[in-house]
Amino acid sequence: MTHTAVGWHIELEFQEDDQHTRAAAMVRLPDGTEVRTHGHATRHHTDSNQPRVGEEVAGARALNELAMQLLTKAHDEIDEASGRRSHSINV
Repeated sequence: MTHTAVGWHIELEFQEDDQHTRAAAMVRLPDGTEVRTHGHATRHHTDSNQPRVGEEVAGARALNELAMQLLTKAHDEIDEASGRRSHSINV
């Protein structure tokens, strides 16, 4: 049995200033829908300015939210296809 490989490309974009980093994440699914999320990080005034750390924190938060939205979408699709309420999908 052969399976077709499907690839997803996730885009992450960052906006930064001296104190804040904001990440925007987006994935376009094979069915044509797009899921978009945001994450943020704030540098404490006593910490040194390390933009990469802000990007990692904000990016991780955006990706975590993306994962949660994808789980919710899958759960809703299971319910719709089965015509009943299914068990929650856990991370």
